[in-house]
Amino acid sequence: MENTQRESFGTMLSPIRAGGHMLRNRVIMGSMHTRLETEPDSLAKQIAFYAERARGEAAILVTGGFSPNAEGIFDPEGPRIDDPDQARHLRPICEAVQAEGSLICAQLLHAGRYAKIEGCVAPTPIRAPINRFVPREMTDADIRRTIEDFAKAAANAQAAGFDGVEIMGSEGYLINEFTVTHTNKREDDWGGSAENRHRFPVEIVRAVRERCGPDFLIIYRISAADLIEGGAPADEIAALARKIEAAGADILNTGIGWHEARVPTIAYPVPRGAWRKAAANIKAAVSIPVVASNRINTPAMAEDILSSGDADMISMARPFLADPHFVKKAREGRADEINTCIACNQACLDFIFSDRPVSCLVNPRAGHETEFRDTPAAQPRKLAVVGGGAAGMATATEAARLGHDVTLFEAQDKLGGQLNLARAAPGKDEFDETLRYYTGQMIKHGVKLRLGQRADAGDLTGFDHVVIATGVTPRIPDLPGIDHPKVATYAEILSGESMAGDTVVVMGAGGIGHDVAEFLVTGSAEVRSADTFCETWGVDPEFAASGALVGDPLASTPSRRKVVMLQRKTSKPGAGLGVSTGWILRNALRKHGVEAIGGVVYDRIDDAGLHILVDGKPEVIAADTIVLCTGQEPERALAEALAARGVPVTMIGGAKEAAELDALRAIDEGVRLAQGL
Repeated sequence: MENTQRESFGTMLSPIRAGGHMLRNRVIMGSMHTRLETEPDSLAKQIAFYAERARGEAAILVTGGFSPNAEGIFDPEGPRIDDPDQARHLRPICEAVQAEGSLICAQLLHAGRYAKIEGCVAPTPIRAPINRFVPREMTDADIRRTIEDFAKAAANAQAAGFDGVEIMGSEGYLINEFTVTHTNKREDDWGGSAENRHRFPVEIVRAVRERCGPDFLIIYRISAADLIEGGAPADEIAALARKIEAAGADILNTGIGWHEARVPTIAYPVPRGAWRKAAANIKAAVSIPVVASNRINTPAMAEDILSSGDADMISMARPFLADPHFVKKAREGRADEINTCIACNQACLDFIFSDRPVSCLVNPRAGHETEFRDTPAAQPRKLAVVGGGAAGMATATEAARLGHDVTLFEAQDKLGGQLNLARAAPGKDEFDETLRYYTGQMIKHGVKLRLGQRADAGDLTGFDHVVIATGVTPRIPDLPGIDHPKVATYAEILSGESMAGDTVVVMGAGGIGHDVAEFLVTGSAEVRSADTFCETWGVDPEFAASGALVGDPLASTPSRRKVVMLQRKTSKPGAGLGVSTGWILRNALRKHGVEAIGGVVYDRIDDAGLHILVDGKPEVIAADTIVLCTGQEPERALAEALAARGVPVTMIGGAKEAAELDALRAIDEGVRLAQGL
């Protein structure tokens, strides 16, 4: 088995030379904002975070972005590396990573007009749509000083023990702002022609190379597809790549899309490997290693990209949150044990945007390594887990891994619980990977699975502890006509138990309501091709056009179904969705003609449809099907029966607190409960 797996990922696991370094494989852990540097005991947490991923055998680890000066910080607490003493404080991180056999590079990131501070700067004073601050236009002196600041920052990183730096030239940050006409309207030596617009990044790379010498690793993160109007066409990107190579870069990493782009780039609606052609275009232009990135989350996909010649290396960021031992498991023939990133963004990007340290929905340890233990339980216990959804599977897996005797009861004949409903939404079939991972881990660690067995109090005698993870049931509102034949719950629709007609009203506009609406207008989850994705979002599949756009990302593609989504709240429908994915879902529904109405009072349901009040005025919405997405109720009957018998019981997940289909909280509670037994 090991030899087969090793051979199947042979390109990914093979060494490659970059500059003066021979890398042990072709996988980079890409840069991520973590906010660990703002946490108590920040250094210990960063050491644990990076060292764990080095143990997982990534060839290079790239840190989150450090600003080279005060103007470039992403926000007031953003990390900087312009102070040599501040940089030296990071040496233990470098030493911990290098002791595990990996290289570590500090990313140098100047936020430009994305900096959420007064006095942010840009090539031209055009406010970014995602920032309230208007940037100040940089003078020639500012530009030359900033080039020197990058060189000093790189030297500081070198003195602190870093093996190299990654210069962030993509995603709409300062360097990228200079390279395209969208944000560079200058008429001096730093604007106008492509030659002038490219001068800033080229001079930065040249200055860093001169300051740090020939053996210091320089990665340049080039924007391979801006995905904005006025972005760079492929020929300009190729020309820039050649100049960056000539200036002294060792590796070209690829970035996809600006933060203000209206095309999704890393979330679950994006097919795996969708951006590989963008990397291939750059690889054709240069001789140094080129790195493909974004929505690559399995060894099989990485190997396919590398063996096809589309790229020389692979960068994965969030997949190393989900499983820090991604590469090691692939090398050892244990690829089926990788805990796969599902691109949900819920605990990584959404946490960062809400000023919390990074973590991961499928791996609560991520960003919290110092809070967990791996030592077996001193006193193994006999544990019953009731419910095979996210909370139950996480509890059973972790408890069994730590040596407890675990039996899991699941009333249905399959594991997954509410995940089986969530995975029906378009793109969320990535949850299949989560089910695969937990099923395999429970079998590996000896969990006794009792599928198709609805446990009662009598089945649970003799256990030292019972964990109730029975989840939720859909809430049925008290409304006249709620038992009408045209009414169905979200569970009945997503499971296929009920089929929707051509005109549908969705009652509820939270996360479940939006998922149901998208399910109704785009069909059930399926493997989507990159070409279909590009067509839907107006992306040039050859990545040759300016900004790689050939259409309006928001152009409508009407659905055969007419769907209206309602909510009682007066707030904007979808306001509570994830910061990094909500806009994608809202835009997708808008493209399909889904109407969303807030401030609705539900009156009754009859043959005519759903009767509502809007601003006090009665309306009737005719519908073939009315779908209830009106919340959930916790399933607690068994817990109450056990408590009456004096059996030690803990409730977790939906059984503890009914909310949206909250796998993030469910898995976190399950793992932490098992750790605390």
